[in-house]
Amino acid sequence: MVPTMSKVAVIYYSSTGTNHTTANAVAEGARSAGAEVRVRLVAETAPDAAVQSNPAWKAFAERSAGEPRAALADLEWADAIVFGSPTRFGNVAAQFKAFLDTAGGLWSQGKLADKVYAGFTSAQNVHGGQESTLLALYNSIYHFGGYIVTPGYTDPAVSAAGGNPYGVSVTAGDGGPTEADLAHARYLGKRVADVANKLAR
Repeated sequence: MVPTMSKVAVIYYSSTGTNHTTANAVAEGARSAGAEVRVRLVAETAPDAAVQSNPAWKAFAERSAGEPRAALADLEWADAIVFGSPTRFGNVAAQFKAFLDTAGGLWSQGKLADKVYAGFTSAQNVHGGQESTLLALYNSIYHFGGYIVTPGYTDPAVSAAGGNPYGVSVTAGDGGPTEADLAHARYLGKRVADVANKLAR
């Protein structure tokens, strides 16, 4: 019997690169479980003047110019989707939400249902709203009819990275993601791919 290979899409927005690094660690973990993986950056929608006013934002925009951009086709393609967004006032970033809001057509056709979903986020400080952001993100998944797969406390990597059972969260102001954060991200990617494989079987 040929082993099941899940298709995992890592769809994320990043302004300065923190979530870009985390997204690639999630992808690495999913690939370690045999998944076929797409990593896709949500397009920037902020005014160019805003991007140019922040050196780190500007540098990442230039560095990521060649990165593949997220498309609705990536959501339809995937068996499992890991979403990532910076925290903005305890919620996802506007750029990420704008992309998600274009998925109504897929939702109405039932094409977002019965997939595995998970999330990751980052904030400037430890109590910057990471858990709130992940919970807000998951509200959309309830509407999709998806299966939310969190890390819980199912691996020591979760506690080593600060113990967020809702998903991966990075404190950017502490120079994150740390090696512990990346291990947590790799574990989440592997867990999502493993669960998707089980569902497919």
